[in-house]
Amino acid sequence: MDTAKTGIVRKLCRALHWRAVRAYSAKRVTSKLTAPIVSITFDDFPKSALEVGGAILESVGARGTYFTSAAFSLPRMELGSDRLPNVQYFEPDDIAEAVRRGHEIGCHTFDHPNVSTLSRTELATTIAKNAEFLRGLVGDCQVESFAYPRGLAGFTAKRWLARRFTSCRGTLPGVNHGSVDLSQLKCVDLAPHSLARQPMDRLVEHCIATNGWLIFDAHDISAAPSRWGCTPALLQSLVALLSRRGVEILPVRDACARLTGSVIPRSANSRDQ
Repeated sequence: MDTAKTGIVRKLCRALHWRAVRAYSAKRVTSKLTAPIVSITFDDFPKSALEVGGAILESVGARGTYFTSAAFSLPRMELGSDRLPNVQYFEPDDIAEAVRRGHEIGCHTFDHPNVSTLSRTELATTIAKNAEFLRGLVGDCQVESFAYPRGLAGFTAKRWLARRFTSCRGTLPGVNHGSVDLSQLKCVDLAPHSLARQPMDRLVEHCIATNGWLIFDAHDISAAPSRWGCTPALLQSLVALLSRRGVEILPVRDACARLTGSVIPRSANSRDQ
């Protein structure tokens, strides 16, 4: 087989593999929602996500979920392209501050690897190291929610992480409703290039029509954001839209409990709001 045909076969195999991963569910539940809900999450925890984004959510009595990877706070840790240029990431004190203000801290692994390539032992190691890091800052912090770094899931990762966490969030777009895969929750990037393909108002209307759970994912919040960030005005417009339409904003932990009809124990990682 010549090189061109070999390349085509490899691309086809990769495409089929990722399609199979998306189709595979390690934790499927039937939604019990009787009203729509939205969660606003922040990956990698840029400092502006709390200083600016957190303040915007708090202004309407809402809270967000901060998916935290310890490595982003360590200046000597080499993350290559995973570290966005010109973005200041969280400092350890920001974790305790976010918890004090009622936000949820989620797990994003210790060193932001492609978890689809890791063994169970490697998965357990990066999760344990991140948990140890968080315990050193906020004590017995019960972390219920996970987000795949770069949205990359895998068969082993979905099975192992679905047992370890209440929910795992990916980056596949859409609204979670009806039969919901808690091992790879759908999510929409709160970034202009993403919303150009699926406008915010249409997403919210679909969420309302299906009594679904719509999750947005942001990174830095600034007047000149990165490709994966957004401006304060964009986040404010989303919050204003949800307020007008009467859609409740909940952290992932609380939204998942609402969707499944379960009760998440209150812990150091939450407070009554």
